[in-house]
Amino acid sequence: MIKQSAALFTLIICAFTLHAQSPSLGNARDTLDAAGDPDSVTVTAFNLQTRWLSTPAAIAIISQQNLRNFGYQSLVPVLNTVSGVRMEERSPGSYRLSVRGSLLRSPFGIRNVKIYFDGIPLTDAGGNSYFNLLDYNLLQSAEIIKGPAASIYGANTGGSLLLHSPAAAAPVPGHKAQLALSGGAYGMFRQQAAYSYDDSSASFQLRQLHQQSDGFRQQSAMRKDAAQLSGKIRLNKRQQLSALAFYTDLYYQTPGGITAAQMNQDPKLARQPTASLPGAVDQHTAIFNKTAFGGLNLVSDLSDNWQNSTVVTVNHTGFQNPFITNYEQRDEWNYGGRTSFRFHQQQRLVQWNAVAGVEWMHNRSSVDNYGNRAGVKDTMQFKDRLRATQAFAFLQTDLRISRWLFQAGLSHNLMKYRYQRISDGDPQQQKELDAVLAPRISILYQLAPTVAAYLVAAKGFSPPSLAEIRPSDGNYYGNLQAEQGWNYEAGIKGHLWQNRLRFDIGIYDFRLKDAIVRRTNTAGAEFFVNAGGTVQKGLECYIQAQLTPFLSAFHSFSYQPYRFSGYKVDDTDFSGNAVTGVPRSVNVSGLDCVLPQGWKLSVLLNNTSSITLNDAATVKAKAYHLLQARVAWSCRLGKLRAEVFAAADNLLNEKYSLGNDLNAMGNRFFNPAPLRNASGGIMLDL
Repeated sequence: MIKQSAALFTLIICAFTLHAQSPSLGNARDTLDAAGDPDSVTVTAFNLQTRWLSTPAAIAIISQQNLRNFGYQSLVPVLNTVSGVRMEERSPGSYRLSVRGSLLRSPFGIRNVKIYFDGIPLTDAGGNSYFNLLDYNLLQSAEIIKGPAASIYGANTGGSLLLHSPAAAAPVPGHKAQLALSGGAYGMFRQQAAYSYDDSSASFQLRQLHQQSDGFRQQSAMRKDAAQLSGKIRLNKRQQLSALAFYTDLYYQTPGGITAAQMNQDPKLARQPTASLPGAVDQHTAIFNKTAFGGLNLVSDLSDNWQNSTVVTVNHTGFQNPFITNYEQRDEWNYGGRTSFRFHQQQRLVQWNAVAGVEWMHNRSSVDNYGNRAGVKDTMQFKDRLRATQAFAFLQTDLRISRWLFQAGLSHNLMKYRYQRISDGDPQQQKELDAVLAPRISILYQLAPTVAAYLVAAKGFSPPSLAEIRPSDGNYYGNLQAEQGWNYEAGIKGHLWQNRLRFDIGIYDFRLKDAIVRRTNTAGAEFFVNAGGTVQKGLECYIQAQLTPFLSAFHSFSYQPYRFSGYKVDDTDFSGNAVTGVPRSVNVSGLDCVLPQGWKLSVLLNNTSSITLNDAATVKAKAYHLLQARVAWSCRLGKLRAEVFAAADNLLNEKYSLGNDLNAMGNRFFNPAPLRNASGGIMLDL
């Protein structure tokens, strides 16, 4: 820890030295204020349309400047600055997102977190979100709701992620174009082009992306090609139509987990062959995902007090996954819709809002499994047909009286699955989960003009996803139950000394029952079981300070001493053990230094504690300290704005795993992350 602290201290001293040599700071402080002030963003969570300070919930705001500092190539470092949030990258293109420990049940992909883009659901009826298909540079901002938000967003116990495009923000009239090129270690290359148009009645953005990498490890190359269109048009004085459409062709190899001994010997190794099974390189293990997505959102002002929002969405995914033991091929169709009515009324010091609506989603999947002969489909093993339908109705009201805000919400949730193995001629099986009522109550009190405190009590629930009902081992697990529990939290947030110090501090106690956890068979294929419960008590703290007119710093702290409760497998009792895959504590510190003549330096230091990797708590991943830095220089030449940047990752050359395989057979827990590496690029705005 001494060398990490010394490195950060040296960077601070260098920044002050540069400041002392600078003739003028210009508008540096204004730039920092605009980049980091969450209250400059209208929060849309829980349909409040209000400031961050006035929201009775634990909500983190990711601004466009945050995304630009470290999110150009990946959202991993940006989202990991948020207390209680952990994003993992098992290999290039393969991500997992955890909000307060929700990745317990995610061997890959994103589950148990509901995602919306400009109000359009990205999460499908099967409970899966292909977050890696998006071009992150399409984002203007993001809101992360921490803790259950089922009262208005349906099934989730982890939280919700609300994404916003530039088209959803206030438009700046005119035509704009952007070109970006970057490259880096391990054959990384990224090219992006964009065109946008904005005026008083319409705005849209068209983006194209190509990204590729050879990868740090064996069998970890990736390639991504994407085209995205988002926009809005004002149909008349009372109606506005928003649209999102994208097509992504994503390919990434999956190196698989290795043992601690193999990681220490050579962290570049992919999963190795054994006496009974081939390795990842031999089987050409990979993911092929081709997805077309479309969604529309019509917002209608019915009167001065009433508003309606109606969303429709459809998408298709062609998915192939050559694995160690089989070759899976999926064809997925997803359909969905959401409509809500919002009422607003204000009289003097009293403001009343109410929203009611329904959301419906349907997934139709064909899942075929074949043998895998060195990356080529072999003999058919079985063909399955699955259907999932998810629907909920919701009602929420909030009342603001002077300094008080009272909010109450309730949703009624239904979930149905249908499964048939047509290759064996089996009859169709149907599973319908019991209806779940998910209430939420919150209270906020304005302690001072810039400080507020809040209390929350909310029930969260999350049914098993299609990938858990019918996982990669090829069996059907119709006995899986939805996990659910109550969350209680309290927090205080605000800013002091003319916005020089901003803070967001919260504590919570979440008791989850019937937690869904991952298991693997002897071949390494996963399946899932309900595992008693968890006790998830935690503390989250985020502080940002304006140290000087040119230098700002932040610190994010997460304390997560989660434990299993009432969890037994056969005669083994895991109760009291640390919840698998969740670090006990995470500290992330950052510096942003804006200098004259267009220079900017950003530094991140992530200190993550050890992580328990199996339910028996006998194996742990070591703590690690990840230091990252980015320096950029920008200038204007007439209407052209150029930015040249260089970035360094893992400056301390830590040997660590950013995405572990939990409860892995053969002790293959680790997916090593790249050692010290660098990248650079240029962005042109016209």
